[in-house]
Amino acid sequence: MTTSAEGIHPPGEKLRKALKWLGEMAQSDSGQTRRQLLEQAEIRFNLSPRECEFLNENFADLPPRK
Repeated sequence: MTTSAEGIHPPGEKLRKALKWLGEMAQSDSGQTRRQLLEQAEIRFNLSPRECEFLNENFADLPPRK
């Protein structure tokens, strides 16, 4: 478990929240690129370098939804 200002979180909880937020933001028409959304998620959810690497490797270059 990790401890933050918001309390104790089970492993992977920050990444799950980040993925949920990214999905919501991708569906809204925010006008931001996927890369910008990933960068915001990394900061917003205080992701570890390993979690950031996972997001960038798996979600940075997906084609936009039609």
